[in-house]
Amino acid sequence: MASAADYDRMKKVKEFDESKMGVKGLSDSGITSIPRFFIHPPQTLSQLKSSSSSSSSIQIPVIDLSDHRSKVVDQIRVACKTWGFFQVINHGVAMSVLEQTINAIKAFHDLPPQEKAKLYVGDEKRGVRFAVNNDLYRSEAATWHDHLQVWMAPEPPEVEKIPEICRREVVAWDLHGKNVAESVMELLSEGLGLEPGKFKELTFSEHRLLAGICYPHCPQPDLTMGIASHTDSVVLTVLLQNHVPGLQVKHGDEWVDVKPVPGGLIINAGDFLQGIADSVEWGVPKYPTSRVG
Repeated sequence: MASAADYDRMKKVKEFDESKMGVKGLSDSGITSIPRFFIHPPQTLSQLKSSSSSSSSIQIPVIDLSDHRSKVVDQIRVACKTWGFFQVINHGVAMSVLEQTINAIKAFHDLPPQEKAKLYVGDEKRGVRFAVNNDLYRSEAATWHDHLQVWMAPEPPEVEKIPEICRREVVAWDLHGKNVAESVMELLSEGLGLEPGKFKELTFSEHRLLAGICYPHCPQPDLTMGIASHTDSVVLTVLLQNHVPGLQVKHGDEWVDVKPVPGGLIINAGDFLQGIADSVEWGVPKYPTSRVG
């Protein structure tokens, strides 16, 4: 291994980026150690590991949307105020649709690298794009994931530009995800003391991005992470997660592992919503991350 003085990080990042193989292509190549630019500082990784083990009994709220409306409104209000995250069940999307969506995104990521490389171009703010880290050249350490990015609104993509292997499911999920988001925003709006349709009136659901993320096998999972800690700058994120755990949410001073609920969808109240809700003192920091294993 090259010494710290000899290591040219930018050169290695550029070589990886220009290969267009993605993290999964790197993983599938049979590597036994990860490139140095994926390695995160020990202090960052130790904080996540230590707190997740101590908070195994703590879980984000699970809210049944079929329950009495006033109860649901109150539960969402409290969950947003104290967590910024919650899971919803009985949200109106069939289990078969959830499974088809997950399988379709997996099928895309299982395509040969040369097929996905055709989409490894374009504008990260519009259209259809396959990429690794959007901040690959800016971050101190890269994270271990690939993603298919499809901007569905306000400027819909040309449908034929969406990979055929997941095209039908992506288009269908956009409608289902929008419906769930609008239902939750209506309840959130009511919980804030606003008219139930206020967020829809303000066209909050008319800017939509679908991100189909893949966290490939990692030969050294203790040295990196799937996605670095961050907050979502949007109003709302609707997250469909498979059965594999990995998502963590910061609650107080602890990192809490989010256990997937069968048929559930995870809702993240984003920074924009927090800004709207400042007047009712909802300011709760949210730092989702994902470890790899």
